[in-house]
Amino acid sequence: MGAPAVVVRPISDADTGAASRFLHQHLNQRVSAAAWGRLLAPPWKADAPNRGFQLLSDDGAVVGVYAAVYSDRDIAGERVPFCNLAAFCVLEEYRAHSLRLVRALLGQKGYVFTDLSPSGNVIALNERLGFQRLDTATRLVANLPRPQRGTRVTTAPAALDHVLTGRDAEIHRDHRQAPAAQHVLVERGGEHGYLVYRRDRRKRLPFFATPLYAGGDPGVLQAAWPAVSAHLLRQGLPLTLAERRVLGFTPGGPGVELAGPRPRMFRAKDVGAESIDHLYSELTLVRW
Repeated sequence: MGAPAVVVRPISDADTGAASRFLHQHLNQRVSAAAWGRLLAPPWKADAPNRGFQLLSDDGAVVGVYAAVYSDRDIAGERVPFCNLAAFCVLEEYRAHSLRLVRALLGQKGYVFTDLSPSGNVIALNERLGFQRLDTATRLVANLPRPQRGTRVTTAPAALDHVLTGRDAEIHRDHRQAPAAQHVLVERGGEHGYLVYRRDRRKRLPFFATPLYAGGDPGVLQAAWPAVSAHLLRQGLPLTLAERRVLGFTPGGPGVELAGPRPRMFRAKDVGAESIDHLYSELTLVRW
């Protein structure tokens, strides 16, 4: 007997309530429907054609969702549209139709596609569809209470607004209301660094800081890492998943290289891996 009949439809703004409830019930119940709703209505401006795609049964019920987050990024002075594949869930009896959701999203022309938290069979499927893996070499480092003279660490929005300029200021403005994005300004020797990170869980333990973006002077965060580490520890985060490609350096001190860091992937014609970061995505919008 074949899979039940369904139709594929874009998720409109009017559909986000039903899609959010579906993701809460069937993908991750630890994330509330309201929190999934914030994924489907990101705080930055973007020319979004939809909020992803959904599978609807013949009685109109939602039986599958592939949520998408859109943004317009500045790459080498040009605005480039991005589509982040943010959350994918299909009820088991309708899994035969899953590829229809994927094709609907990837069939949209002109986008750089990112998938920053793929898992299970999605990784191999992405590779068959032309996605490349990003270099996610990661060192798990301990955050220690190490005071550092001459370094100021603050999360005050007013200080961030005053100091950040250009691309960093735009990123802070766009992600100020992003639920999972935490912002840190580091000032040292008349220069500054800017860190965006999220709180992550591993084996259900919410004790990990994951850097998502490093801005400002490239050397300040590295020189001031003891102060940044102590700040993260004060936030209840004893460990950092330090991805070298994101930070631009690998923090020293007690730690271990991960043998199998989680994959992150992208698909693009004219944009290289060096232009892909973890912003404007589910990593900044959803706490899990």
